[in-house]
Amino acid sequence: MAGYEQYFRELVDGKRENPQDRLLLGCLKFLSLFYSLALRLRAFAYGAGLLRTRRLPRPVISVGNLTVGGTGKTPMVGWLARYLMGKGKRVVVLSRGYGGSAHGEIRMVSDGERILLPPEDAGDEPVLLAKTVPGLAVVIGADRYRAGVYALETLKPDIFILDDGFQHIRLQRDLNVLLVDSRRPFGNGFTLPAGLLREPVAAAGRADIVVATRSKDGVGLVNPVPGKPFLMAAHTLEGMIPLEGGALAPFSRLKGVRIMAFSGIADPGCFFDELERAGVPLVATLAFPDHSVYGDEELAAICKLRDTSQSAILITTGKDAVKLTQFKDRLGPCVVASLQITFADALPLEREIEKLL
Repeated sequence: MAGYEQYFRELVDGKRENPQDRLLLGCLKFLSLFYSLALRLRAFAYGAGLLRTRRLPRPVISVGNLTVGGTGKTPMVGWLARYLMGKGKRVVVLSRGYGGSAHGEIRMVSDGERILLPPEDAGDEPVLLAKTVPGLAVVIGADRYRAGVYALETLKPDIFILDDGFQHIRLQRDLNVLLVDSRRPFGNGFTLPAGLLREPVAAAGRADIVVATRSKDGVGLVNPVPGKPFLMAAHTLEGMIPLEGGALAPFSRLKGVRIMAFSGIADPGCFFDELERAGVPLVATLAFPDHSVYGDEELAAICKLRDTSQSAILITTGKDAVKLTQFKDRLGPCVVASLQITFADALPLEREIEKLL
């Protein structure tokens, strides 16, 4: 599956130029027109009141993107949760629970004190948020309004964060945060299946504030959604933590050690590149599809490459790690890269948040 994902990305990025690939992309662009039209009609129906929207009696901050794949939504949600909790607010994250067996059901992942569901049921990202932000409550459900009502009754939150909520128009939000990848904000400009866009570019107009992620210094970067408040963010690997848990340690401790990296995220190549830039030389890498479920086949592939590359330590992402603790003995020495989001200037976002408090 990872091979198909890589092929698709290369195809829509224009890196596949033989006649068969060009013909396939042309057909996909034709189909994309119909998909894009359907999305425009859906957005119009909600905007015109033809489709019903619902409002929760607490402020809702939505974090989402226009493209498939990773733009750093989970670190952004974590940052917002910490900021709001630092203001003394009781925060609940509402998530789809994608990738878990309970996907679609309304379930409590964390009540802020205990993690109540494993990633196999809840999905990797909700469990990662609950694990990395102490005191954060997380509820999953396909219908985020009903999930919010459930959270109101059981958790009494002051404010909600809607994870991956840009397309969940049926739930009204008080602050719409749109994340875009600073390298290619809208991919090739086409919606699925000819590009990476979930919606046409015009949908970016629903945003209240735009955050360009993976922007190291912001040189030459312009606001991809003119007229909207805009800020730049970088994702930084700040160190590593043992898979079984423990204190953060610097990557310098890996000097001279043979290291293999693996991950099942939307853009594993970016993770491997960031490790190299952080001073972690890799002797081998292994990519799995996004939201991979780790079973015997995946563990066998990891262990085989670990042995053939003579790697002494494995390194992976936090999103993968929540699904791997049960396999720590089989994996051997394994560490988790700790990812943090930092802003060149967070003031525009803080101003928008303060309006809700």
